[in-house]
Amino acid sequence: MEKQTAFITGSASGFGLLTAVELAKRGFQVIASMRSLEKAGELNRLCRHHQVEDRVKIVRLDVTCPEAIHFLLGEIPPVDILINNAGFAMGGFCEEVSVEEYKEQFETNFFGLIAVTQAFLPAMRKQKKGKIINISSISGKVGFPGISPYVASKHALEGWSECLRLEAKPFGIDVLLVEPGSFKTSIWSTGKRIARKSMPDSSPYSFYMKSILRELEKGEAKHEDPQIVASLIADLCMRKEAGRLRYPVGRGVKTALFLKNAIPWKTWENIFLKKLLGK
Repeated sequence: MEKQTAFITGSASGFGLLTAVELAKRGFQVIASMRSLEKAGELNRLCRHHQVEDRVKIVRLDVTCPEAIHFLLGEIPPVDILINNAGFAMGGFCEEVSVEEYKEQFETNFFGLIAVTQAFLPAMRKQKKGKIINISSISGKVGFPGISPYVASKHALEGWSECLRLEAKPFGIDVLLVEPGSFKTSIWSTGKRIARKSMPDSSPYSFYMKSILRELEKGEAKHEDPQIVASLIADLCMRKEAGRLRYPVGRGVKTALFLKNAIPWKTWENIFLKKLLGK
């Protein structure tokens, strides 16, 4: 395999961090971006441990800042693979999440991703090759109570990626979606934000939030190693052929997606409410 360069957003932790190391171990040149270079310590440590420091360049990038994106583009070599991973999760109930908070969620998870992709597309189109891997979630296919900002951003990403795949294919550019389930990453801890109105116990939804948090805590022991996702992304980077558009990954994810499409909505709804509220 000829040496390729991969650019990754959101590389300070989780899937982005592990994918950067995994690709470097497989011989890729990696440009790992993150919002703050102060958070580069763990990535630097892992690169030293695996002796791949010379293959990983760490750069600062806030995906919500167009000027930063275009400045960085002039400072880095041509890129063969773009991995859009930057994101965070906002929780809260639809009635209580402000429009400003929805916009904040979309600025990073959706509009920032679009801005980065648009910056890299012209060069890929001219060279008639390239690969764009968008890190989505099972939340991009299934709605969950209490995290509507995150779910909405991932649903938007799914639809946009379908359009991009159809538009980019004639230019030799492959577009893929990776859809993880529950893994041991920081997105539900340090990467989680709660809408301001959903925080107080005085919220009419507080009993519902407590039920959801209990279920999340019960499920933490079953969360899988995020290295599984990093290895899948690296495998997709190494493939010459694009294959299918979507790659769901994680325990129970394929079953959940099958059931949602196979059973009536009312049955699906009843399963959810019984599990969360005992109704």
